[in-house]
Amino acid sequence: MSREGAGLRTAMVIDFHTHIMPEWVRREREHYANIDACFATLYANPKAKLATAEELLASMDEASVDISVALNIGWTSHDMCVRTNDYLLEAASLHPNRLIPFCALQPTSASRAVEELQRCAESGARGIGELRPDIQGFSLADGPLLSPIVEIAVARQMIILTHVSEPVGHTYAGKGIVTPEQPYRFAAEFPQAVLVCAHWGGGLPFYSLMPEVRETLSNVYFDTAATQYLYDPAIFSVVGGIVGPDRILFGSDYPLTSQKRATKEMDKAELSPDIRQLIAGGNAMRLLSHGGTRFERA
Repeated sequence: MSREGAGLRTAMVIDFHTHIMPEWVRREREHYANIDACFATLYANPKAKLATAEELLASMDEASVDISVALNIGWTSHDMCVRTNDYLLEAASLHPNRLIPFCALQPTSASRAVEELQRCAESGARGIGELRPDIQGFSLADGPLLSPIVEIAVARQMIILTHVSEPVGHTYAGKGIVTPEQPYRFAAEFPQAVLVCAHWGGGLPFYSLMPEVRETLSNVYFDTAATQYLYDPAIFSVVGGIVGPDRILFGSDYPLTSQKRATKEMDKAELSPDIRQLIAGGNAMRLLSHGGTRFERA
């Protein structure tokens, strides 16, 4: 069903965690898996889905998603960050009311990463991500390395989104070892930065029951990407009760899972209409508006 066919809703649905790739990457999947560790981790398996901007837009129409944050991945190669950032920026420029681009950075590239962030910011990127510190060879606790990047992000009101994984539980492709202590140390080092921790922060919200952790995480948000593979639907109300529903951002992790399935997973939580509205799009709209993003239905 198209968005027009579904009718206009009173509140927007914003998917804060999707990934798109240019067609030339999909055509040469094996080549890029051989030269880049992050791409190999996520997509070396030919069954792992890759999606273009056009396919994401079709998914959004089917799932009645108004806007998607289009993330890159944590390429280990600076040059691949640049090339794929160009694709995301171009896609967003063609669909400004539907796609919001975040750019890939390889922080270990130092001055080149800073230059790329400035270039992407001037071209419309609203954030950085999805960072993969464990694969890209750095730590979120490395203040000296990240300080020049964070300084620009804060000045330009950009959002930083990082992968976070659970220190316990089952293993899965791409889980990694970016466990909750890393984003916690980042938040302590850079309290002015807006940080989004993917996949419910690997359990980091639960530590907010400690007063000092709650204070440190006051500028940290948590997306719901891949919920069905990780948690019982009760995670929505549990985390909402600990950190507040205003700190949760709906995310699907498309194309790992369909956006339609992700919204159905959220519905299983049986949230009140007001809280569902916050998580489905209200929080994202507020967060992105701080950087000047205007929201209009296409």
